[in-house]
Amino acid sequence: MQKKSKTKIRPLQKQKKPGLEAKLSPLPESEPIQQNGKLTGKTAIITGGDSGIGKATALLFAAEGADIVISYLSETSDAKETKKEIEKLGRKCILIKGDLGRENNCKKVITETVKTFGKLDILVNNAGIHWESEKIEDISTEQLMKTFHSNFFSVFWLTKYAMKYLKKGSCIINTTSVTAYRGSDHLMDYAATKGAILSFTRSLAANLAQKGIRLNAVAPGPIWTPLIASTLSNKAVSEFGSDTPMKRAGEPNEVATCFLFLASEDSSYMTGQVLHPNGGEIVNG
Repeated sequence: MQKKSKTKIRPLQKQKKPGLEAKLSPLPESEPIQQNGKLTGKTAIITGGDSGIGKATALLFAAEGADIVISYLSETSDAKETKKEIEKLGRKCILIKGDLGRENNCKKVITETVKTFGKLDILVNNAGIHWESEKIEDISTEQLMKTFHSNFFSVFWLTKYAMKYLKKGSCIINTTSVTAYRGSDHLMDYAATKGAILSFTRSLAANLAQKGIRLNAVAPGPIWTPLIASTLSNKAVSEFGSDTPMKRAGEPNEVATCFLFLASEDSSYMTGQVLHPNGGEIVNG
């Protein structure tokens, strides 16, 4: 593969329209960046990696050559099954159980990763929780704080403690949500955390750009995961995803490909951006 040009200012050159590529100096890089083994030799942390979007992302990353650290809350049986599937793909995997709404547990995930694998290349902040609420009066301060601790503070803490080990070429990918863009009348506190993640992603991406560390996000729409079945009403579950232009909920493996793109060199010229696997909803973001 041709190395990327380090030239910041191209030499003065003039051509007749539409121009000839062969006369450009330096020549543009057109060959595929990498066709397979996109994450070979990488170590990735995936929070909430025991099931749903996190599991699908973990399996895809492993299939592309990465060793995986799965952080999960309490679903040990799911986590063990995911680990088994990763190991069948020939990659190493460790499980770290704990509530990421607590700062010490976030620090532990980072330190255990580096202790086991000696490095950290990719951080996927994916874990999250939500509850339905019909009106704001139904959201207790306890619920509000738990939602923010689990969904947003964990992203901040994990990223903060990872910075010591992330180097040029490393990347961070945050899971925000379609609700960060258009809100949700029954997931108000959840949508607020996802909005915070979106602003944090854009702000820190600009801060880290000169260090060569990329930070992007994925904003899923309705995706069929255990969180949906365990938190939404029976009616909401039965209709889940039917209001999208594609008239269905998405599958976790339809979102995992977004994370792979952002984790690999395929997205080497992207930072501070968001991908939208949401069934066709236009969100202007």
